Amino acid sequence: MKRDDDFKNRHEHLKGLTNEQLEQRFWELANKLVDPLLEMGREYTSPAIERSVLLRMGFSSIEAKAIVEGCVERSLMCYGAGNVVYRLAKSKNMEIRPAGLELVNGNMWDDAEKLFKGGNE
Repeated sequence: MKRDDDFKNRHEHLKGLTNEQLEQRFWELANKLVDPLLEMGREYTSPAIERSVLLRMGFSSIEAKAIVEGCVERSLMCYGAGNVVYRLAKSKNMEIRPAGLELVNGNMWDDAEKLFKGGNE
């Protein structure tokens, strides 16, 4: 089976471009390809991603799981679990870890919900 080579036809619009112009065209197309992925990364999250964020904030996997589950139950996941802990700590003038541990223990969830659902976003 012989492959039809249509390279000569497909590259006509690139023929007159310099190396610099070709490189610019490449990065232009690469950015177009990546833009939707970046947008999705900004707009969507998952419990696994949020647990990973909390692990990097110094919480154990068990603590991170409890915080994420609390965020899911209260519809706070769209704000990011790490952000919930951070903003709660900031609003209560606390360190991040103690604020997160309060959430793990079932405390201060009402305060966290008010921060995000109370119009103070």
